[in-house]
Amino acid sequence: MVKGQKVVCINDTFTPAIRALYKQLPVKDNIYTVREVFLGREKIVKGGDSATVGLLLEELKNPPDPFHQGEQELGFSSERFAPLNELPDEEVEAEEVVGVGAWAPV
Repeated sequence: MVKGQKVVCINDTFTPAIRALYKQLPVKDNIYTVREVFLGREKIVKGGDSATVGLLLEELKNPPDPFHQGEQELGFSSERFAPLNELPDEEVEAEEVVGVGAWAPV
């Protein structure tokens, strides 16, 4: 996932502890825009050998993470979202065939 990409929430199940920390949470089937992408802190916090990818969303603003020294905003695991296919495959193919912006004889 990249900054500016549209995503759809596929998991909006949160524990009461998470609900208490956040001001705004994503809702299943709603569409959001990725504002920022970052690595989670599982490797540091839990001693694991991998980290999740976290997202900040344009449409949702939350307080700083109380466990982050840099006061980074609380974000969401990218696993809660799926990339949104903004154009059906047929429309994408049609655009490629038309050759938008290509030279054409007059």
